[in-house]
Amino acid sequence: MNKWLFISIFTLFCCLAGYLFFQRINSVPTVIYFPIDQKTTFDTTDTRIEFITEHKHNQYELAWTSNSKSSKEVYLRQDTSLLFDNGLLRGVTSKWSENSDTINLQKNLLSEDSSYFQAISYHHGEIHYPDDQIKSIQKMSYDELYVVDSPTTPLVTFQSPKEAFDREWKKLLDVTSKQQLLYHWKKLMRHFNIQAESYDIVPLTSLHRYNQESLANMTQKQTDQMIGQLWEGLYKNYIIPASSGTGDLKSSYIPLVLFAKDRTHLIVLFQLHGEKQKLIQEF
Repeated sequence: MNKWLFISIFTLFCCLAGYLFFQRINSVPTVIYFPIDQKTTFDTTDTRIEFITEHKHNQYELAWTSNSKSSKEVYLRQDTSLLFDNGLLRGVTSKWSENSDTINLQKNLLSEDSSYFQAISYHHGEIHYPDDQIKSIQKMSYDELYVVDSPTTPLVTFQSPKEAFDREWKKLLDVTSKQQLLYHWKKLMRHFNIQAESYDIVPLTSLHRYNQESLANMTQKQTDQMIGQLWEGLYKNYIIPASSGTGDLKSSYIPLVLFAKDRTHLIVLFQLHGEKQKLIQEF
């Protein structure tokens, strides 16, 4: 083959491969925080963990759903939901839609043994105005479910304990989960040499309370910005990698969010695919 023809074909191949690679990167949706839009809201936001049925071999089936509807169709709607089982990441689901107002997420899963399930979702919308202004809407929703799967008693599920049996199992599952999480979080803080007294510390699964509650010494507007930028970083550095389908999620516990008391930055500590990681967002 003519040398120059070979070089031309090789160069064309490299250019095509590079183009396809960057097209693939650019096709991955991202969550971007923009100033909160006061004209658009969410009509509904909801996350649910529901028991469906028992199966053979001591397994049971759950439905994990997340739904949201904005008050109007917007340029881009994006929702993501994370499910934890006794503090460990069990799954991540996300969806985005252009020129839409509604997103519905649903995943059924099999599990076994007694568990404390927690799911938190982030609902996001991006609104483009004719004057090139871009604004956003955001909200979080949360649900939890206790499943008692004991060999000596019938399977029981509840969100709030109603009887002494429920209260005893709630206490046991809460303590077991909390002990594992505290041990894991302390290891992460020692690894990154972080001084706890400099931060307000919040587990990721408790962030939903800041839908209507501001961080200490901050306005709701400032809190909304901090929460929005937090999820922006989480989506890129935690949610997308966890959704890749590769690696082991069994060592990934609920991420820990540390808000600097001087409100200059926040840190998210987590372990994913066996690697300890620290995400910093500055303000």
